[in-house]
Amino acid sequence: MEQRKHVRRAWPVLTGLVILLTACGHSSPATLPSTGAPSSSATSPSPTQSAVPPQSPVPAESNPPGDIPDNTVYVSYAAKAGGLVLKVPEGWARRTTSSSVTFSSQLNAISVSWASASSAPTTSSARSVDVPALQKSELAFALQSIKPVTLPGGAAVLITFQENSKPNSVTGKQYRLVVLRYEFFKNGTEGVLTLSSPVGADNVDPWRIVSESFRWV
Repeated sequence: MEQRKHVRRAWPVLTGLVILLTACGHSSPATLPSTGAPSSSATSPSPTQSAVPPQSPVPAESNPPGDIPDNTVYVSYAAKAGGLVLKVPEGWARRTTSSSVTFSSQLNAISVSWASASSAPTTSSARSVDVPALQKSELAFALQSIKPVTLPGGAAVLITFQENSKPNSVTGKQYRLVVLRYEFFKNGTEGVLTLSSPVGADNVDPWRIVSESFRWV
């Protein structure tokens, strides 16, 4: 009889231990560590956000290493895929793709590209389409002017702007560049001639030679 009493008294104790162990083995969901995943209420990036990291314009150099020598020899280059030809300084490095070619030396660059287009560019289309695209793709883009021009190669729209150069791969240094972007059109093809050099470089004559040499063939 005494043994049965001891058994009855043990049951409440055992039951309490089971409940306590069960509670310790199952944490409440509110106490689980965060996985670091964004919540469903996180704000998505704005569709107008720049495609390049935002930067402030770097100061222009007082004596930038960008003047093209007066004795530079210019040679004709034909981009057959684009149906165009132009003169470029002899000996500059060249890089080509299926729809563009770029010549460069130090901080100076000449690039020409071509693409199908349904109509000729205008100052209005340059302001509403090209400038917003450049703001997304160029570092610290700053528009200076948009105007129509007439060159030996035909009528064009000239967009002038400034931007930061890409950081030097070794030093990380950047330069402030001035860019002349000429947009030509003929028979459903738009040709874009881009000339860039450091702000303050005296390349008026070299850029005149190059821009006036542009021709459709």
